[in-house]
Parts: sequence; structure tokens; C-alpha cells
Amino acid sequence: MKRNFITDVLIPSLFEKKSTRNSQPPIFPKLASSQIALTWIGHASFLLQWEKFNVLIDPNWANWLLVVKRLKAAGVEIHDLPNIDLVVITHAHFDHLHRRTLKQIAQGQPIVVPAGVGDLVHNLGFETVHEMEWWDRWSFEGLNLTFVPAAHWGARQVLDRFRGFGGYVFEAGGRSLYACGDTAWFDGFKEIGQNFAPEIVLMPIGAYDTPSGRNNHINPEEAVRAFQDLGSSIMVPMHYGTYRLSFEPMDEPPERLKVAAAEAGLLSQIHFLSEGVPRVY
Repeated sequence: MKRNFITDVLIPSLFEKKSTRNSQPPIFPKLASSQIALTWIGHASFLLQWEKFNVLIDPNWANWLLVVKRLKAAGVEIHDLPNIDLVVITHAHFDHLHRRTLKQIAQGQPIVVPAGVGDLVHNLGFETVHEMEWWDRWSFEGLNLTFVPAAHWGARQVLDRFRGFGGYVFEAGGRSLYACGDTAWFDGFKEIGQNFAPEIVLMPIGAYDTPSGRNNHINPEEAVRAFQDLGSSIMVPMHYGTYRLSFEPMDEPPERLKVAAAEAGLLSQIHFLSEGVPRVY
């Protein structure tokens, strides 16, 4: 039987009760120079912490994405965040670039966005807007960022196909982390792995059974394959469990990932984070 996103996914989601967050604010760790702390906010949003600076990736506290309801509360309240030194956006889709959230976070710090996305954030309160093309490199207070390719698309609206998209490799203090953003599987993972061999990868695993049928998001089995191509040591899964964006059940992506990782002998290297709970590496 043919599936319908509105009747099979969207409308049932409207009646699903949103989960609540832990009532206690997180205790963010004091870090040594060789450490990184990761806090999953939810969906594709992360707080990355080094000893001397804090970075937000794709911050999104939206309860609604147009007509799509948030089904799991953000793991951290915005007012409980530490001082944010830098904000990084992977692409302009509404679940990754949420202007209302960005306006709440902006306090004169810089923001990094793909080429063609700057106009969406210029008036939100950031000191500078730095646009990047694939393979561009930029440094911020000892943190090196490289914008790397992805197999996705970046349009905010139907006709604005000029907007860039991709992921970021972060390097600081001898440590490296790769935030994929949104992507399907592609040969570019091998090139990124050869160039950087990132230690930790923030890997999307959900929204793969799309209403359009387009191959825009990596599925759990492909995520394991990408992880192997990258040569990384730790995979932190994300982009699942927060918004119902496609046909697969909300709890399916992590279960499929566990099976695929176990079959590949990599299960111990998959680190599932709980929203709002910092983890030190």
C-alpha cells in the first residue's frame, strides 16, 4: 500500500506527547588541554567544548519546524549553556539553521556558514559571518576548521539553489572531530579520511526513508560503511529521535545501527549520547 507522509507520519505526530528533559541543568566539565567534551542537544545540535572555547553546531531549540512537531525536548535549556565562543552551521535547512534559536544565542561572537548562506544570519547579532567553500580552512583561537563535501543539498526554499552545504573537520590540541552535517553515503568519506583521519565523527543515522524517495540521508548500514572509510575511532550517532522527518519509526535508526556495527565488529566504537549529558574524550 502506498504511504502518505501527511496521514501516516505528520498527523499522528501531532498527537504524540513530547518527551521532557531532565529537570537538573547539566554540569559542564572542566577540561584539560588534551580533552574534548561533547554534549548532544538533540537532532544535529551539539555543544563542543575544549579547554579554552565552546562551539555550537547547528543549534536548534525549535518546538516546531513549520508543521513538524519536536517530539523530544532539547537536552539543555539555552539559558543553561556556557558562554558560546563560536557558532557553526552546516547548511540552511530549517532543522539545521533555525533563525529564532540563533538570535537567542548570538552575543557578538562569530558564526561560520557555507557559501551563500550568510544572508540568513547577518542580522541576528553575530559579530562576523564567515562563509566557506568546500576544502576552505579557517582558524579561530587555536581551533582549525575545514569545510568538507557532503552528498546533500542546501536550498532554504525551492529556488535558492546557490546555497552551500557540507561538514566540518575541527582540529585543536592534537585532537580531531568531524561533524558530517546531512549527507548520503558518497566516496568523499574516503578522501576526508585520507586527509584528516578524524578521531571522532558525529554521524547522521536517521531520516533515510524519505517521502520524496530521494537519497539525501545516510542510513545506519551506510553510516557504518562511512565510518570504516573515514578510519575514525569513535562514532557518535545523531540526526534521529527528535523530529519525525521520514517514514521510518523513531526508534529504528539506533537499533539498525547496533546490528550493523556488531556485524562489522565495531559496536564498542559506537557511542550513543543521552541528550544534555556531557561526555569527555
